[in-house]
Amino acid sequence: MQDLLDTIKANADSCVGMAANMIGVRKTILVALIGSRYLIMVNPKIVRKSSQLYEAEESCLSLNGQRKVKRYKSITVEFLDRNFKKKTQTFKDFEAQIIQHEIDHFSGILI
Repeated sequence: MQDLLDTIKANADSCVGMAANMIGVRKTILVALIGSRYLIMVNPKIVRKSSQLYEAEESCLSLNGQRKVKRYKSITVEFLDRNFKKKTQTFKDFEAQIIQHEIDHFSGILI
């Protein structure tokens, strides 16, 4: 978790989220900039999503340029925090977009 956190902070000028497999760690851990703080999510799972989708443009450290994607406006995620306490939290708009992007990485999906 610390390596992932250090890596995203080192790329803070161009990165608001990162999945562990992006740094060669085969674990389902992500870190996302939520507000002004980094949130670590272990084994995140989207358990609810809004019916409303919107189109956005995203970039990724794994690719050059930006690409259009469709994202859910609101998601509810179950995850373990950095202390392995179970959490359930709802995210909207850009924060939800970041988390969806990183969860896609766990399945090998790139934008």
